[in-house]
Amino acid sequence: MIPSPRLFIAVCVAVLAFALAPVARADDLTPAQRSAVEKIVHDYLVQHPEVLQEAMQELEKRQTAAAAQKYKAAVKAHAKALFDSPDQVTLGNPKGDVTFVEFFDYNCAYCKRAMNDMLTLMKSDPKLKVVLKEFPVLSNGSVEAAKVAVAVRMQAPNKYLAFHQKLLGGRGQADEARALAVAKEVGLDMDRLKKDMKSPEVEKTLKQDMGLAEALGLNGTPSYVIGDNVIVGAVGFDSLKEQINTARCGKTSC
Repeated sequence: MIPSPRLFIAVCVAVLAFALAPVARADDLTPAQRSAVEKIVHDYLVQHPEVLQEAMQELEKRQTAAAAQKYKAAVKAHAKALFDSPDQVTLGNPKGDVTFVEFFDYNCAYCKRAMNDMLTLMKSDPKLKVVLKEFPVLSNGSVEAAKVAVAVRMQAPNKYLAFHQKLLGGRGQADEARALAVAKEVGLDMDRLKKDMKSPEVEKTLKQDMGLAEALGLNGTPSYVIGDNVIVGAVGFDSLKEQINTARCGKTSC
């Protein structure tokens, strides 16, 4: 019978204790003692390589759990700015029982595909509050487009979604020129928009959103905060819906 990983660890501990009995520290092992211990461990792993796989799986499990706890702590510490900032874009039900926060970049191909997930969730769930955060990390054009988007929100929050869908859903690279063209298309006052783009509020909003992304440890777009969970990557409609259900009722299906 193949010993379990727990038994293997116990055996290793016993061997090390025996080897270390005459000395004060592991560093004081003689070459012969060190060689004997290394040979026992080596021979066991060669005979039972599945232990390595089990160990890696356990390591991954622990790392995932540690990351989840780190995310939860960061969400709690920055909850006000994440969910209720006066500078954010809020869609859906502003008094919803679950808040769905998405960090995105207008030049992110995955964000373009994920936009339909967000729209479908918002339309199918009348109790969902949706918050959009600018995370322009892919290019200078992304930063330019984000500045236009913030100015659109400042002038006409009711036209933001139309602007967002056209710019994110369009072809080609997003930059200032393209974002301004879309803003004009959806009926913005262009003189006011260009003035607002230079305002401190735009810089403040982008700085806040980027700071939140850094605090959460986000490294890609799209990324989401749902309840107290952080999800990185375009995980798809079904996974997002499960996260919403978990935040709402503690189960993946309510």
